[in-house]
Formats: sequence, structure tokens, C-alpha cells
Amino acid sequence: MKIIYSNHAKKRMKRREVEEWEVKHVLDFPSYTKKSFDGKIEAVGTIKNKTLKVVFVKSENYIKIITVILK
Repeated sequence: MKIIYSNHAKKRMKRREVEEWEVKHVLDFPSYTKKSFDGKIEAVGTIKNKTLKVVFVKSENYIKIITVILK
């Protein structure tokens, strides 16, 4: 499935030094997912011993990444 990144997500990824493969890894192998507000979904996983949260919306044709949070 195609992954699209919002401008906000791109800025956060650059600032937090998160690469696209890391986002894809969390989407493919999340520790857990949960529904968020306004139809958004949060996928949470571990990358490089840190927790990465990926907030996204999913349609039939693509996944749009809204933001990424690295803890």
C-alpha cells in the first residue's frame, strides 16, 4: 500500500531524525495500535531502543502519515 507523508510529518521526521524505513517498520510490526480522534490511528513500536509513535489515516488506496513522535 502506498504511504504518503504530510508536510508536518516530514518536518517532524527530519527534526527527530526518523527515517522512512523506521516508520514503515512500525506500521508493519507495531507493538500495538489504537484508534485516536477524527478517525486517526496510532501505531506504536520500538526502534533503536526508543518508542516511535506513528499517527496516520488509512484509506483503501493509501496510508497518510500525519505525524511521528519519538520518545
